[in-house]
Amino acid sequence: MRACPGNPMIRRVIDILASLCGLIVLAIPMLVIAVLIRRESDGPAIFTQRRAGHRGIPFTLLKYRTMRLDVDPYGHSPHSGGDPRLTTIGKWLREKSLDELPQLINIFNGTMTIVGPRPLYERQVETWTDEQKRRLEVKPGLTGYAQAYGRGSLTIEDKLEMDVFYVEHRSMWMDVKIIARTVLNVFKGEGDVYEKQYSRDQEYETGVDRET
Repeated sequence: MRACPGNPMIRRVIDILASLCGLIVLAIPMLVIAVLIRRESDGPAIFTQRRAGHRGIPFTLLKYRTMRLDVDPYGHSPHSGGDPRLTTIGKWLREKSLDELPQLINIFNGTMTIVGPRPLYERQVETWTDEQKRRLEVKPGLTGYAQAYGRGSLTIEDKLEMDVFYVEHRSMWMDVKIIARTVLNVFKGEGDVYEKQYSRDQEYETGVDRET
């Protein structure tokens, strides 16, 4: 039996209040980060990318840009901090998970939520089974079950299985535990931010966008 997901209206109110508070409190640090990105390399501070959202409806994901503009836009995701495509500030942002901060705007505008499966590429959805597509039954999140309990050490199959598990057992209490685990990971520097193996059948994914 699926766990009660909680009142959608309550979740939305929490999302609005939390994201608004976050944007207000972090406004100056976020502006400083944007300036540092622009000073180090040419190009915008914010990276935008189309992703599959709730029910598969596409939306524009916001992130801080962590790579140079002159790299292959379809290269694989970085697998270590030594990836030459990463800028100095970009490497630091990824390892501190601060590159995701602009997604507070996504949460505020309703295209994302605080906790949910991380938004993936539309073309990836086309390869999923009906069971795996169940991850689209909820809004994508700033953090999620797979990110809090494995992240880069997991394959895409592992992540999809954990995402579906989250959808089936979703509750406010589960969200609180995921948020707490995520915060702990960030402050303790735990959780591998670099993908070690894309899938169980292939070491790296080919043909993906440079910012993942």
